[in-house]
Amino acid sequence: MSDTEALQTEGTQAAPGGSVDVEVVVVGAGFSGLYLLHRLRGLGVSCVVVEQADDVGGTWYWNRYPGARCDIMSIDYSYSFDADLEAEWQWSEKYATQPEILDYIGHVADRFDLRRDIRFDTRVEHARWNDGDATWQISTADGDTIVCRFYVMATGCLSLPKAPEIPGVETFAGEVYFTGRWPAEPVDFDGKRVGVIGTGSSGIQSIPIIAEQAAELTVFQRTPNYSFPAHNGALPEHKRAAVEGRREAYRHEARWSRGGVPSEPAVDGAFSVDQAERERRFEKVWQAGELIGILSSFNDLMIDEAANDTLAEFVRGKIRSMVDDPEMAERLCPSDYPIGTKRPCLDTGYYETFNQEHVHLVDLRETPIVEITPTGVSLGNAEVAVDVLVFATGFDAMTGALVAVDIAGRDAVTLADKWADGPSTYLGLTTAGFPNFFMITGPGSPSVLSNMMVSIEQHVDWVVDCLSYLRDRDLTVIEPTPLAEAGWNQHVNDCADITLYPRAKSWYMGANVPGKPRLFLPYVGGVDSYRAACDEVVGRDYLGFRLSGPGGSRCQDGVVRSLQPDVALVLELMDELGLPPIESLSVAEARTFTDAMAAQRAPGPDVGEIVDGEYPGADGDLAYRLYRPPSDGPHPIIVYFHGGGWVLGAHDSDDPYCRDMCVRTDAVIVSVNYRHAPEHRFPAAIDDGQAAVAWVADHAEQLGGLPGKLAVAGYSAGANIAAVVCQLDHDHDGPELAGQLLLSPVTDGAMDTESYRENADGY
Repeated sequence: MSDTEALQTEGTQAAPGGSVDVEVVVVGAGFSGLYLLHRLRGLGVSCVVVEQADDVGGTWYWNRYPGARCDIMSIDYSYSFDADLEAEWQWSEKYATQPEILDYIGHVADRFDLRRDIRFDTRVEHARWNDGDATWQISTADGDTIVCRFYVMATGCLSLPKAPEIPGVETFAGEVYFTGRWPAEPVDFDGKRVGVIGTGSSGIQSIPIIAEQAAELTVFQRTPNYSFPAHNGALPEHKRAAVEGRREAYRHEARWSRGGVPSEPAVDGAFSVDQAERERRFEKVWQAGELIGILSSFNDLMIDEAANDTLAEFVRGKIRSMVDDPEMAERLCPSDYPIGTKRPCLDTGYYETFNQEHVHLVDLRETPIVEITPTGVSLGNAEVAVDVLVFATGFDAMTGALVAVDIAGRDAVTLADKWADGPSTYLGLTTAGFPNFFMITGPGSPSVLSNMMVSIEQHVDWVVDCLSYLRDRDLTVIEPTPLAEAGWNQHVNDCADITLYPRAKSWYMGANVPGKPRLFLPYVGGVDSYRAACDEVVGRDYLGFRLSGPGGSRCQDGVVRSLQPDVALVLELMDELGLPPIESLSVAEARTFTDAMAAQRAPGPDVGEIVDGEYPGADGDLAYRLYRPPSDGPHPIIVYFHGGGWVLGAHDSDDPYCRDMCVRTDAVIVSVNYRHAPEHRFPAAIDDGQAAVAWVADHAEQLGGLPGKLAVAGYSAGANIAAVVCQLDHDHDGPELAGQLLLSPVTDGAMDTESYRENADGY
């Protein structure tokens, strides 16, 4: 028996490199910590869970505010690892309340006898990595020390309440409550003047219930929120039918879905249908009251601002229809960020609450809070007197609970110092410089953009399988490499940057905490894509990790996702369709293929006018397509050259992009055709490019353009043409050009590269 196996049997015996008290220390006894404890027991690994509260529950222990509910359907927001557990627990509502969720967590703890390995009323203050014996030393607030091999933070993404940054809070003489740390005993608002600061999820859930009791309720709104009606009640019949008799299949579909809840992804864009169809689909999701489905009506709502605004305006219309006072309705309508870029909410009667005479709204963007006084809230020239203040001011999300503990890895570098400019992780599970340290649903994982239960189980299973892998190979240390971590960070950022998410000052971006670095914290690529990446890391012998111990050492370094996400999506789609490699096709076949692909794409945004015509090329007339903005002209003009390897495409090949460029630049776009190889070899395309620019320059006014305000643009091969034309015009006194836009330009003329060698023959 190896030392590691002995440790797993006896729990406190020596392990390779030093002695430990317990193999794994887990911080947090919420959903993550409980499942992790259960799985580790099944593996035969000794484990202790450290919990600050006096019982299990995690965020559902602390968030007891009135109206607290999950916003994922109860049947989805539950464990899937045990069929008997699923069968014996029946949820009473579509969206369970906090007391019912806490009862469920307690039932799980009792059913699997988990409390005996949990130290309640215990807070971790320090965690130190000891490189000499490869152990973690965990120090608690009550003076105890626990030495362990592996250290796991299962503290949750929304568990550290954000202190209100308002002067004078400590001077208030009335009752003060925080939604994130609500007392266990019911709070009586009857006959009292209540002020609620914050209109995020906890505010939107609690305000209608507080209004039922309070004599006066004043809501201090910092940023209006998009909220959909929950339509709570019994589990919908369609949901029951989807689950009953096929639970395992349903759970499998959830694990490989984008959001962690089975759903059919949209395949068309918002502008591929008429307004009536858009409204019909939006009404359907409004009536369904399901958070996961809100942004899935069309496939471009989170990547195209114009598409997004169609849904945003639909919701604003609903708000106006529910709130009687038009001025108040406008204050409640979000308008300065795309819908979905802050977490949408589900509510029960939230907007209608403001029709009650004793409910008042203060828009803090118009009238900021100056300070909290002993008797109320000062707005400068006026004071709102209140007996009770409720702070629904949210959390230091995703990173707050992690850096709140003094965690020091190699060379005594703390996690807070390493993350001073923002979190850096590999898979959202680990971070370089902190061996044998794991985070459950950490930054860089789907976490808050998913059904948390699916993400929790996937993370826990990955960690436990990893520990089993190490044990079976007599390895005791695992740590990600800087290269793998940098690659994952880049992938997370790349995924976020092609969406609208970074446009909002949201807690997704850390923007709700003063001084916190601004970057997108979760992984937006989807639960399915993330799971595939994690599985690939394991399948490639723990790609990006250094592993060591008595069994030897190894490192399969590398980056698990190196392609841009949009490029990867196209390649995956082509692979799924079983299409032949384009280089294997004849010229005619390749042109037919690209035309067929173009016919299936979603159109771009509407423009003012589209005109097709011809211009005199260098050796005969060629087609062009002109895109005119909807605004009054004249406009600057951009001559655009399409991509296609000098062989494929035409003046209308990049129609969606040209539409988008027209809208974004407020310029006339003239997309021109040019002669293609192999029928017309170099320099035919260049000659046509020069002819096109000269013709557009000479006819700028007739085309609705501003003379002297002419630029060129191109994509791929077209960008090569644009660059060469610019150079030739500059050198030979051609038309004066204001600028050039080159998208993925072909600018490497070296003929000895692999791609040139592979494609030197043929078209």
